[in-house]
Amino acid sequence: MTFEPEELGQSRANLAETLKDLRKRVGWTQTRLAQRCAMSQTKVSNIERGILTPTLVDVELILRALGAPPQLVVEITALARLANTEWQDNWSLLRRGLEKRQNDLAGLERSSTEFRYFLPTMITGLLATPEYIRASLADVSPDQRRKTVARKVERQEILYDGTKRFTFILTEQAVRWPLVPPDVLSVQIRHLAALTHVPNVRVGVIPIGTTVIPAPLNVFTVYDDRVATVEIQTGVMVFRDHRDVSAYLDEFATYEGHAQFGEPARATFDEWSAACRS
Repeated sequence: MTFEPEELGQSRANLAETLKDLRKRVGWTQTRLAQRCAMSQTKVSNIERGILTPTLVDVELILRALGAPPQLVVEITALARLANTEWQDNWSLLRRGLEKRQNDLAGLERSSTEFRYFLPTMITGLLATPEYIRASLADVSPDQRRKTVARKVERQEILYDGTKRFTFILTEQAVRWPLVPPDVLSVQIRHLAALTHVPNVRVGVIPIGTTVIPAPLNVFTVYDDRVATVEIQTGVMVFRDHRDVSAYLDEFATYEGHAQFGEPARATFDEWSAACRS
């Protein structure tokens, strides 16, 4: 499926109106549709008013109950996929302020229990030292940089919340990319090794030379089994449909099977840290 980014902003309202119109054309009440779909009438009402974004499974149940023709099923299913996808471009994020982006991420972290991060290019803020974070923000204004560094460091406290579980998988390229001078990178790598001792945090690494299929393409994060965020050069895609999220969970499981954890990962980090100092 292809789409234009501007479609994402209007797709939820379009989906709500389309489903409402289809139900009315069939001549059903919300109560009758709810009964046929094993939903509450309140849920059907919230979907039709655009308050609740239905999953693809919800939409398929509604379309099947209403006897929608095949071509309409294809069109409405595509609309539902758009409604469960969000595009956040970097320019809009910069206009809002990077600190606000950090607040959004903190909200996702508060509402989630299990986190999976795949990091093929750089070390993420939750694992980064202040010096590494500053270097990653070299192209933003000093004021934004100062606020964002402080917020990123503050967010790291969540790693020590024992009610949450974190798994980070980094490639060797991500760990050893020379974003900072060698002595600073050595400290950063030792910090990664130290975090492997936090009970609810797993930090894994995939060394170069490991055969991994499919080949890594993008940084992505999965929050529980409900939201996946995928970073590309110009922005972030946010997926909420369970099929998209499941695809990233499956991909993560593949990389997890190739990664070193625990003592093998610490030994690798120690070797790379020493190489930076030599």
